[in-house]
Amino acid sequence: MRRAIALAARALGSTSPNPVVGCVLLDAQGRPAGEGWHHRAGTPHAEVNALRAAAEAGHDIRGGTAVVTLEPCNHTGRTGPCAQALIAAGVGRVVYAVADPTPDATGGAATLAAAGVDVEGGLLAAEAAAGNAAWLTSAALGRPFVLWKYAATLDGRSAAADGTSRWISSAESRADVHRLRAEADAVVVGSGTLRADDPHLAVRGPLLGEGTVTQPLRVVVDTHASVRPGARVLDDAAPTLIAVGEHADTAHLTGADVVRLPRNGTGLDITALLAELHGRGVRSVLLEGGPTLAGAFVAAGAVDRVVGYLAPALLGAGPTALGDAGVATLAKAPRLAVTDVTRLGPDLRITAVPTTATTAPEEN
Repeated sequence: MRRAIALAARALGSTSPNPVVGCVLLDAQGRPAGEGWHHRAGTPHAEVNALRAAAEAGHDIRGGTAVVTLEPCNHTGRTGPCAQALIAAGVGRVVYAVADPTPDATGGAATLAAAGVDVEGGLLAAEAAAGNAAWLTSAALGRPFVLWKYAATLDGRSAAADGTSRWISSAESRADVHRLRAEADAVVVGSGTLRADDPHLAVRGPLLGEGTVTQPLRVVVDTHASVRPGARVLDDAAPTLIAVGEHADTAHLTGADVVRLPRNGTGLDITALLAELHGRGVRSVLLEGGPTLAGAFVAAGAVDRVVGYLAPALLGAGPTALGDAGVATLAKAPRLAVTDVTRLGPDLRITAVPTTATTAPEEN
């Protein structure tokens, strides 16, 4: 199962609106016979890819075992039902990690059992769910999973008093951010970040050499449509969506993909923004916005994971990493559980999740 989880992770950022899934096939003697993973929506699922690999290698998997990270699907969409493919192949046992929570695809386990296949669920469920957190959260909440990433000094400053912010974090941390981008369906920034840094937001560097990177949708939250026509996010390196207020003047953005959203207070309604992205097939969002936009997401209860890159530097002044999040007293502060601390060059990368967030199911 751990091998299947590792296979599934190869397609992070490429399968939405589908989940990432990995599958390992064993023959009747328990020997590895084939493996596969789901590459992208509309292409064969993990089980079918594993069955093809086994057939091409000349392995007989009749009476064997399929080990899958997600319950085999039970419906016909752009591809056929995996439960039926496993039955037709003569697999005798199926072990899966996480049950499929979607009403269309669920029921694969019951279909397999009715056909006489021995079925077991829940193996390494927590590990498999963690690898599929974006899709599972999206399925549960009806909005994309949001990872807020920021870089700051040890005293919590995201820029100096004069506005300079390049580079607070190290080259190693910046390379890691490109990994996060490659694993996300969309990267979101606000108009303040766009004006200050003119970021490109596309995946760059060695990851592109791997040949499997799908560039994320670049999303600019720009209430007043202040983005300049020559901004780097408007090039053709990756698709871009500009979210503006309902009455913003967008005449200068001819040819750009623009969506009008309702306002909530001083900015755009975050819930409406996430609903729009979800409707476009986005299941995971990397929030790279500045303190104002980050505060709006936190205030909306729309941050599912936080990754902070802490650099060993002190500024003592300048903007903080998080702006007003509607927290007036310590008793109302969102609490987080630290899940990982890693050294990246001179920096520390700290990963944490809200303790009250809707998460994937625990292992039985």
